[in-house]
Amino acid sequence: MRTGERSNKREIGSIQEERAGEYLKKQGMYILEQNFRCRNGEIDIIGRDQGYLVFVEVKYRSSSKAGHPAEAVNYQKQRKICRTADFYRYIHKIGADVNIRYDVVALTQEEIFWYQNAFQHIY
Repeated sequence: MRTGERSNKREIGSIQEERAGEYLKKQGMYILEQNFRCRNGEIDIIGRDQGYLVFVEVKYRSSSKAGHPAEAVNYQKQRKICRTADFYRYIHKIGADVNIRYDVVALTQEEIFWYQNAFQHIY
């Protein structure tokens, strides 16, 4: 992949993450943070929804050639998200008494799919 392609993909990704964030806000989620990064990884959106602290992975596909966008959130990706979420909870002193949820927002050109509680925490 060439440098121009990489920056274009990043730009498209940022646009789609903004689109997902706006969608979640309209559904009632309070967005705490977007693009939380640490050495463990990245979480696209962190929010509060219905008494849960929610860690959201956003996936976009411009076509169905590579499959549905949600299919890209495989076990390894889930594990990385969980480790990153653990670190976020640690630095923000969020205890085990707080309800946690892992969601996936899958976007195509035309549609947005919000999978609440898409996977369980992986230790």
